Amino acid sequence: MKKHDNLIAGQWVSHGNYQENRNPSDISDVIGLYSYGDAAAVDDAVAAAREALPAWAAATPQARHDVLEKTGRTLAERAEEIGRLLSREEGKTLAEGIGETMRAAQVFKFFAGEALRQAGELTPSVRPEIDVEITREPVGVVGLITPWNFPIAIPAWKTAPALAYGNCVVLKPADLTPGCAHVIAEILQESGCPDGVFNLVMGRGSTVGEAIVTHPGVDAVSFTGSAATGQHIAETCGRLRKKVQLEMGGKNPMVVLDDADLPTAVSGCLNGTFFSTGQRCTASSRLIVTEGIHDAFVEELAKQMLALKVGDALDPATQIGPVVDGKQLQSNLDYVELARQEAHEVIGGERLSLGKQGFYQAPALFLGTSNDMRINREEIFGPCGSIIKASGYEEALAVANDTEFGLSAGICTTSLKAARDFRRRAEAGMVMVNLPTAGVDYHVPFGGRKASSFGPREQGRYAAEFYTTVKTSYVFAG
Repeated sequence: MKKHDNLIAGQWVSHGNYQENRNPSDISDVIGLYSYGDAAAVDDAVAAAREALPAWAAATPQARHDVLEKTGRTLAERAEEIGRLLSREEGKTLAEGIGETMRAAQVFKFFAGEALRQAGELTPSVRPEIDVEITREPVGVVGLITPWNFPIAIPAWKTAPALAYGNCVVLKPADLTPGCAHVIAEILQESGCPDGVFNLVMGRGSTVGEAIVTHPGVDAVSFTGSAATGQHIAETCGRLRKKVQLEMGGKNPMVVLDDADLPTAVSGCLNGTFFSTGQRCTASSRLIVTEGIHDAFVEELAKQMLALKVGDALDPATQIGPVVDGKQLQSNLDYVELARQEAHEVIGGERLSLGKQGFYQAPALFLGTSNDMRINREEIFGPCGSIIKASGYEEALAVANDTEFGLSAGICTTSLKAARDFRRRAEAGMVMVNLPTAGVDYHVPFGGRKASSFGPREQGRYAAEFYTTVKTSYVFAG
């Protein structure tokens, strides 16, 4: 069984302990053994990053561009191979795995371009004979902590801007899905990334993640994961005066109005609620449907949901892969049981036995629910959607906004007036009209409001707000 070590100061380093990386489609399939680091490994990685920082911060835009562009090109060239690895370790369908790998490639290529497009401002002072220059500089050493549900895209969209703007990185991927992050480390090294600029330390969040967050040599922390962990990181970084960026949970609404095109609405909700096994923070978990279209919508959505093929992620016919692991599956099943107590009716949701020892669950639809139920307040993070009936647009909008989260919100309607009003009044960082709530572009800001996000946005040119610090310089020219 191949062992995969941590990358520190350009060297592959073993820390003695290894964790099996198993395929949730078939847990007898061991993908490999991945090193488990500890606080001492983080110390070494941060020291390497700090040593490499002055030279990388001073590197030319062309030097940074070349590393990022080659990394993106290699990811694209190896997309099928890496996508298969992603599907084996996370459980996404093969098409989704390849698609996510291509997205990671696009992210690296985009920020390769951004490395060349960095600019400042030159403005006259309000005082005579003084020039004012406003520039951006790297924050320093950045700790990146990423989740299991997008094991290559999220490490890419945190790492690429960090390097483009001249920072050095210590990355801790989710311990359930270390394989894709390890591939990024390999490709960055092969692409000429200088030793110590990018460091990979795999391991538990409670040890490696905590060590990154509390380390005095880490200047900023970007985290994607649970709201509870994000709250802890925010409090810790605030106390230590570190810059922090958090992407956390969602309980995203999709409003379906009476005038919606039924096939468009059903297709968008089917995708947003159930694809990727519902394991997306942008998934549509609350389907708020007005009275006139309610019955026809529920009938058609339930019909298409029950026809979805659940199976091995590598089977080309599979539409819904397995849940990522046994712990997450049990959490999903517990919520299905709760729904049987709270909702009027539950369709699907049972554990499936498909001839392989995997973590398979049928998608579930909860009917006759109200927004005050636990199943509509708490993030389930599985292939489960609730139907909430609303009398009309104003009630639907109020229900959509009645949540502690505010990541993504959607509406299905043919009314330009309703769509325009919803875009303005929806309390979410991203709004979709006649599209699934899940599914975003890589060149524009990603993030939410309320308990979903904290700090500057991710992705696109807005990434500079987190990965750089602003300097204002005054020069007397008299």
